[in-house]
Amino acid sequence: MQHEPSGATDAEIASHTSTARARLELFVVGLGALVVSLAQSLLIPVLGELPGDLHTSASTVSWLLTSTLLVGAVSVPIMGRLGDMFGKRLLLLVAVGSLVAGSLLTAVTSNVALLIAGRAIQGVSAAAIPLGISLLAGLLPRERVGSAVALISAMLGVGGALGLPLAGFVAEHADFHALFWITAGVGVVAFVGILTIVPESPNRSGGHVDVVGAVLLGAGLVALLLPLSESSSWGWGSAKVWGLLATSAVLLVAFGWSQTRIREPLVDLKAVRRKPIVLANLASILFGFALFASFIGTAAYVEAPEQTGYGFASSLLVGGLVMLPSGLMMLVFAPVAARLISRRGAPQTLAIGAAIVALGFLSRITVHDHLWQIIVGSTIIGVGTGIGYAALPSIINANTPVHELAAANGLNSLFRSLGSSLASAIGGSLLAGKVIMLGDFALPSLGAYQELFALCGVAAVLAAVVALGIPHQRVPLVE
Repeated sequence: MQHEPSGATDAEIASHTSTARARLELFVVGLGALVVSLAQSLLIPVLGELPGDLHTSASTVSWLLTSTLLVGAVSVPIMGRLGDMFGKRLLLLVAVGSLVAGSLLTAVTSNVALLIAGRAIQGVSAAAIPLGISLLAGLLPRERVGSAVALISAMLGVGGALGLPLAGFVAEHADFHALFWITAGVGVVAFVGILTIVPESPNRSGGHVDVVGAVLLGAGLVALLLPLSESSSWGWGSAKVWGLLATSAVLLVAFGWSQTRIREPLVDLKAVRRKPIVLANLASILFGFALFASFIGTAAYVEAPEQTGYGFASSLLVGGLVMLPSGLMMLVFAPVAARLISRRGAPQTLAIGAAIVALGFLSRITVHDHLWQIIVGSTIIGVGTGIGYAALPSIINANTPVHELAAANGLNSLFRSLGSSLASAIGGSLLAGKVIMLGDFALPSLGAYQELFALCGVAAVLAAVVALGIPHQRVPLVE
């Protein structure tokens, strides 16, 4: 038996969701997704200045990113499952509220320990995007779900692209604390909007929290992502790196075993093993890798001195603005992706997006003499990423029981984060392995960047191949 994506009929939904109200619901949920994505990338352009501002080491400052990554990785699948059980709107409010609380803490202190704690609290908000996708899929009429999901998913890239120029502007005109006042303010607006405008999803499964599974999964993810994020400072020959990776493997195997032994598991392994879900999650890793590598390989690239043979000696602001068209194209192409999904199916749309990303990286490798060429190349990557990111949750939603949507989208988001972590670790090693010396400074060579872009292009091609292997499913499954 097949049900509508929302678990209710379109007539039932239309009775309480007018066109104007549907737009308001999409706006406030989208605003929450945007500010969460914005917060995740906001500090990247100013990291180099923070050790001096905070009177601490660069390795300590790196925990302002690492703490957010680790907490986000752990909270996304757990909050997704809790959303299915107790209400997606409720957990979305928790996620956005965590962003506000963490932003306020970081906005009022220069104590490094408190800053790291605030960033860790912000990490909980990473669950907002998969929760928002799942909530709207259960609330909006069927004809609006595709475009809404595409828009919310695109916020993953849009926020990151907007965060870079915003951080560059603030770095040149104000103290870095202003960044957190901005995310706190926008977060409050999103929180109040969701609280007052968006109703709770009708699909809740109830049940008990799998505490053992949550602990095992959380510990396993921390043991996996911590060495990946710290590999550049610890070194791949470090016993800590391989010890933690081995520990992660043991914990995740134990987690998988535990999920087969209880009635209400944290993760439904039967659902995760479905071919479309497996392939969609694999494609998410590949897309996450390519997008994050584009971020780390663009701003620093154009800010490098002209003596490197590739840089343009751009300011922090210009380095961020180079990524802005990429983010805007993700937003513009969200409705285009929705129409493609409707006409050609989500798997083919995902393959199209991946192919465009590959073309963008080919451009970055071969055409780089002028700044506008860098902008064009990164914009092509943004177009493809926007299309691909719109297709991924559509595949998940079409192949997942309605009462498991938040958990499934949370896991898919986790796999994208894993891809970003791999890009950070592998990309960092590549760029550090081939350098040129300018006085006392070692900077990545052009060849190092080209190798990174080639690796991203290969990842995009593999994502396209994976996408073409996904069977097309028009409506979500029910049990």
